[in-house]
Amino acid sequence: MTQDSDTLAWWKRGIIYQVYPLSFMDGNGDGSGDLRGMLSRLEYLRWLGVDALWLSPIYSSPMVDFGYDIDDYTTVSPLFGSMDDFDSLLSEAHEMGIKVILDFVPNHTSDTHPWFRESRASRNNPKRDWYYWRDPAPDGGPPNNWVIDHDGSAWEFDPDSGQYYYHAFHRTQPDLNWRNPEVRKALAGVMEFWLDRGVDGFRVDVMWHLAKDRLFRDNPPNPGFREGMPEHERFVAVYSANQPEVYDAVAFMRRVTDRYPERVLLGELYLSTSELVSYYGPAGTGAHLPANFLLILKQWSASEIYLGINQYEGLLPPGAWPNWALGNHDWSRSASRIGPEQARVGALLLLTLRGTPTIYYGEEIGMRDGPIPPDRSRDNSGQQKDKQRTPMQWNENENAGFTKGVPWLPIEPEYRRTNVESERNDPASMLTLYRRLIELRRHERALHAGIFLPAGLAGDVFAFFREDEYTGRRFLVAVNLGTGPGKITGSRLAGIGGAVLISTIPERESRVVGSEIELVGNEGILVEVRS
Repeated sequence: MTQDSDTLAWWKRGIIYQVYPLSFMDGNGDGSGDLRGMLSRLEYLRWLGVDALWLSPIYSSPMVDFGYDIDDYTTVSPLFGSMDDFDSLLSEAHEMGIKVILDFVPNHTSDTHPWFRESRASRNNPKRDWYYWRDPAPDGGPPNNWVIDHDGSAWEFDPDSGQYYYHAFHRTQPDLNWRNPEVRKALAGVMEFWLDRGVDGFRVDVMWHLAKDRLFRDNPPNPGFREGMPEHERFVAVYSANQPEVYDAVAFMRRVTDRYPERVLLGELYLSTSELVSYYGPAGTGAHLPANFLLILKQWSASEIYLGINQYEGLLPPGAWPNWALGNHDWSRSASRIGPEQARVGALLLLTLRGTPTIYYGEEIGMRDGPIPPDRSRDNSGQQKDKQRTPMQWNENENAGFTKGVPWLPIEPEYRRTNVESERNDPASMLTLYRRLIELRRHERALHAGIFLPAGLAGDVFAFFREDEYTGRRFLVAVNLGTGPGKITGSRLAGIGGAVLISTIPERESRVVGSEIELVGNEGILVEVRS
């Protein structure tokens, strides 16, 4: 059923924009993005039309994992500025009608965090149980076969105490024990600190990792493992994550969040669709938006994407609100992953599907992955994520207008053509396409609150309707995920007609389409249905 726009929570009707703080805008000339730089670009975000700014971590950190290794949850890293800078950003954003969401990392800390320093001080320390400590296996090796994503054991030996501690990621990021009530209390205090300050919600990092098997059993072998595959895929992570107790942890965070009006809780979840939707929980107990990465992870084919969208819609619990992303800081940019032409089609999908869209900075101008010479690499994970984290391209000046210093990562070579200033007044640019879609979505209730109705799949083409049940106003979206021409017809398209309001190929706009829709390669259209 269509939901009334006036009663929709802001995070349902709005658009979230993810900023990687190191790469958005440098305000002090040291080559790294910071809060003052971000503040200077808020007007751009208002012009673009987004509703919320999500910041990847800005907390005090040794920066082994670019802020996801936190040593103080309630302090801003000097790399990004000061707490006064954050307060100024928050205040100015709110004055512009832009919400601010912080990344929250409750699964692990840095090994330099005071909590962990105490925990490793001795086996009898009161905070010993705040982390996962286990005795060696009988052969003196790690307690079990759990591994980290970039290969190697997930257990690090501490010679002073003779035990291993568990880390799902880098060895300098020990996992917190969410079964310990004192840990929960401390993390609730962190959430309250920022919520009291006025932040509008949290994106929870690796939400599905918050509970591990009580018995620390070995993960079973992966029957599909073949030589040449990454070593961490040798086992299926049955016991090292996504345990039933994780829902209690999520419900706990939801209760803290719900004590503050109009706040939102997002969850990072790399799981199957059926597992993902379980994180909504019974009504009012799970994440508001368990992150859906279907448009990033699925093979970019009409059948895979269309069937995936319909499966997701079909599995959503009653009252659950969908969400979508085309890119983020962990995956190759869409213009590189699926090509610049299909990235335009992806933008059309992102902003017309039912649910909350998240835009990763730079996607709206068609930024591509940047080539990173070995001597400029900064990523410690071994997964080569630098390429999708290169600095935002503001103009065609030196360093793309990002910094007056030496940029922390190389600027993507195409920046003189692909930048905000060059695209802002170009009617055929990616930026113009995004802004037009955002503006139309904001003003048309059918697009931000209406129902989703699948309309069919034919070869590389699929289509769907968005409909406002209150007024009967309807839009048709049809996309061609192939490079050659395609068409679609069918019973659900019979008798329809309308004008193409937006095409990803601008010169094909304003034409009228009927019940047989023909698209050229790499084209997506948004049609105002008039019959």
